[in-house]
Amino acid sequence: MPKIAIIQMTSGPDPQENLAYIKRQAILLAEQGAKLIVTPENSLVFGNREDYHKVAEPLAEGELQRELSQLAKSTATFLVIGSMPIRRAKGVTTTSLVYNSQGELMAHYDKLHMFDVDVADSHQRYRESETFTPGNQVVTVNTSVGHLGLSICYDVRFPHLYSELAQRGANVLLVPAAFTAVTGAAHWESLLRARAIETQSWIIASNQTGTHPCGRETWGHSMVISPWGEVISSLSNLPDNLVVDLDLDRVEAVRCAMPTLKHIRFETHLNV
Repeated sequence: MPKIAIIQMTSGPDPQENLAYIKRQAILLAEQGAKLIVTPENSLVFGNREDYHKVAEPLAEGELQRELSQLAKSTATFLVIGSMPIRRAKGVTTTSLVYNSQGELMAHYDKLHMFDVDVADSHQRYRESETFTPGNQVVTVNTSVGHLGLSICYDVRFPHLYSELAQRGANVLLVPAAFTAVTGAAHWESLLRARAIETQSWIIASNQTGTHPCGRETWGHSMVISPWGEVISSLSNLPDNLVVDLDLDRVEAVRCAMPTLKHIRFETHLNV
């Protein structure tokens, strides 16, 4: 069974400070046998629009991505950066990056759903679309540690995306996030368990935590959930990490016993 790991952190606007923390954690986790390491959303930079646009690099270019590639290679792990800002021909996307153990960029995913909501916290108004351009592709990537389905944070409120990921063969669904403290307390675990149960897949959810330099508060409580909806391991609201053995055979066992993916009697048409 492959060992997978989560890094939970309190990122700030300085990408080198954040990267240094990720490096320290990744080395420790690789020493424990982790083969897949997942960081949260905005793990390389967490701040305001100016911070993201200043740090943004073209895809597969730039010093930050070179260092991430080298980190994956030196630790011999699959490294998933929950998201970092990527400069496009038009605008900036918030993008997950998946590196293999040779340091090659295997896949990337641009966040589909923008967090444009009002929350009863000190920040109050969130308008992600004022900073980022939404993506337009559903992405899975098959690896030796599972067939990964990629998503980011607010995506978790849209179950049709996860159904599509499972239909495309994903058995491990990644949810890197920066869930707010208010919405996290209300919905984080419930949404994650629902997506696991619906798709009969492993859920690997890596969240930001604590109070960030910009004043935002995130929920933490990163967790791993089984295809039966059980919380296998979870963290508190402090920066930390966890390592879990992932039994991929459980996916097949649950899907064979209750073949809901084969019982679907309607089709969804995602505009992506």
